[in-house]
Amino acid sequence: MPLSRPGSPLGSLLGSRPGKAARRAVVVALLLATAAGCGDAGGLEGAGSTPTAVGPARLWPEQTPASSPAFEIGEVNTEVVKGVKVPAGDDIRGVDPVGVVRAEIAASPGDYEGGKAPYRDTAGRMTGCGKGPGHGRCPVLKPYYRDLTGDGRDDLTLGFRLLPGKTTAVRVYTVEKHRLVQVMSWEDALSGVELAGRSLVIRSPSEVAGYEYRLQWTWDRDQRAMLLTHDEMLRTGPRKHSRHPSVSSSASAG
Repeated sequence: MPLSRPGSPLGSLLGSRPGKAARRAVVVALLLATAAGCGDAGGLEGAGSTPTAVGPARLWPEQTPASSPAFEIGEVNTEVVKGVKVPAGDDIRGVDPVGVVRAEIAASPGDYEGGKAPYRDTAGRMTGCGKGPGHGRCPVLKPYYRDLTGDGRDDLTLGFRLLPGKTTAVRVYTVEKHRLVQVMSWEDALSGVELAGRSLVIRSPSEVAGYEYRLQWTWDRDQRAMLLTHDEMLRTGPRKHSRHPSVSSSASAG
């Protein structure tokens, strides 16, 4: 499990408008007038003491920096989807999402076929996808389309349930040279999935009460893939006050 699986700010970008600026100016003027009318002398007042800034402390500076990763975690995850044709014009909306999942099942029979396969029920329920994804017992979820690669064409974000467990597979596909290419892959228990700009954000439950994992994948044009750019554990529940004093945020060596 990653250190903090979900990750990325999703705040909407609010543009400043002349109308809003004017209303803010009026509100500020009214507040100043009210303060003056209440007998305020109008002098400057101290905001109180400010905490002393603590700079970063580098630990173990005598250690030689590593030049290669200790583990292979597959940051760049791309592959051509075999057995799925892209229609003329390279319109990814013409690709059958159910067919894409069937192609993945066919490519990994050990995960889906047989009584002991971890996702055996996913394969069994594919027969219920006659009406398309998102209907009945079909494990394939509704597909979403957005230009995540910045080439002006839609890309495909697809999810399907990994049964009989409680996890969901999330995939992103694009079209390159008339071929369907998977550029992102993840499986997890999901509490939310969002598209933000050219990023995909996945939120997942944490074993720590009041927190969730939040991961963000963003398109990287050099690697031609969606890279995991943020990996965080964030508070979601109310803050609980500890009976014990907190440890100082500044690092010290003994």
